[in-house]
Amino acid sequence: MNNNEHLPVYGPGPVIGGVMVIITIAACFMRNLPGLETGRLEGSIGVLFITAGIFLIAAGIALWIYAVLVSKIDDGILNNHLVTNGAYAIVRNPIYSAIMIACTGVLLIVRNLWFLIIPLFFWSFMTVVLKNTEEKWLKDLYGNEYTEYCRMVNRCWPWIPKK
Repeated sequence: MNNNEHLPVYGPGPVIGGVMVIITIAACFMRNLPGLETGRLEGSIGVLFITAGIFLIAAGIALWIYAVLVSKIDDGILNNHLVTNGAYAIVRNPIYSAIMIACTGVLLIVRNLWFLIIPLFFWSFMTVVLKNTEEKWLKDLYGNEYTEYCRMVNRCWPWIPKK
């Protein structure tokens, strides 16, 4: 591999993140449209959703900070180093996952049962895009090292790595 050859710093991130944010904003505006108001949650269950939403937003922000500032992914990309420590030890795509988690938190705060399907779309969309872009690029650049990393760490949801 040529030392000047490296992944794009942004990759498909603006597309993945942009789609998730736009859909989340649209859901916020659509929550009271005729037909959708039937999914509205009130009372103590609504408070539970708001609390869970705030927690997920905070978790998403924390994961993003951990991935970008602590794990220094930009340095890894520019130096052709496969980053597998820090946030990257618990999820292969922590920046995208952080956006997905925070957007899911916002959807919980909206308190509409109809919108609980949206995080499944986020996960599916992220999976398809990543399998067809970054994962192919990383496999080409890092070969078996990346394959082994994939075997140990989840793509989208943070989790304790497999040993």
